[in-house]
Amino acid sequence: MTKKYLTQAKKPHPLIEVWNDYPEILQNDNRILPVPSIEQIIGEVFAPGKFYYYVINFADSTISHHHENILKMHGLSKYPVHLKDIIDLIHPDDLEFVMEAERMSIEKMKQINGFDYQHELKTSYCFRMRTPEGNYGLFHHQALHTYKDENGRLLQAVNIHTHIEHITQNNSYIVLVSGINGREDFHQMQWIKKDDFPKSTAVVFTTREVEILNCIAKGYATCEISGMLNISEETVRTHRKNILKKADARNSSELVKKAFEWGYL
Repeated sequence: MTKKYLTQAKKPHPLIEVWNDYPEILQNDNRILPVPSIEQIIGEVFAPGKFYYYVINFADSTISHHHENILKMHGLSKYPVHLKDIIDLIHPDDLEFVMEAERMSIEKMKQINGFDYQHELKTSYCFRMRTPEGNYGLFHHQALHTYKDENGRLLQAVNIHTHIEHITQNNSYIVLVSGINGREDFHQMQWIKKDDFPKSTAVVFTTREVEILNCIAKGYATCEISGMLNISEETVRTHRKNILKKADARNSSELVKKAFEWGYL
């Protein structure tokens, strides 16, 4: 590790210090970990645009196993090696939200005793990141935990960033903790900046509606959704009609755009 990053390790970024506030959860000792099954993890998330992923090691905040898209999507000449390199790509005005989103996610997992099944929970929210043109675009961030130590503290996670500027340019500042691998957890939290109000109000969908909404976003037809959820096609059509009405959306494209803004995807 270069001298530069040794210095960073002594003076961690405030975002990294958020995780350091939870020593009972996040592991900080150095150890060599196996590479997680990236493609399987990507299969658990929805990426409706260009995306990349990387592995974060919590012992020293280094990152590795980058998807090659990270270079061209941010106009980088070399792969980032430390979490601070990723943090430096975030819009300065969004850093406060990112830090609070991480804290809100951890607190929610503590509340639901989610650390017993970290690998079956996904955290997601949106923030702006630098693009090759020197501007900032909206990215959808998803984090999945991959390895824990014998005491249950988090060792490693995979982060997936998807550019969604073509879908929406509005950040609702919603933080989502949801279940994967068959878990039905769905916890939606609204962040409100001090002396400010939320920029949009999310519609409340039922658990079944969220399942169908995700299927619609992935492009599945009514008959396919019927088979996957083991319900009749007529039931799917009824739910779809109710979802569109609740969202005040005219079609699937408008529905997906609003669902992203509200944090459902």
